[in-house]
Amino acid sequence: MAKAFPQYFKRVFDDYQVLVQVNPNDFTGLELIVHPDGKIEKTEMTFDEEIFEDLAEDEFIHCNVLEFQMHHAKVK
Repeated sequence: MAKAFPQYFKRVFDDYQVLVQVNPNDFTGLELIVHPDGKIEKTEMTFDEEIFEDLAEDEFIHCNVLEFQMHHAKVK
């Protein structure tokens, strides 16, 4: 069985944004929280099979890998 590529999502709140990477093969991924002062928090995540429905319900939209990786590269 071929492995699926990770999918990327984001949501912009009033003063910060959240970006999420989901690996659909094992439902693992990363969450990045980008604060207005430029600080970025990174959390390794384990999701359940309903993650895509949850993200849609929480009004996350698809974003591209480049946007996610640009923020991820800034994490120290």
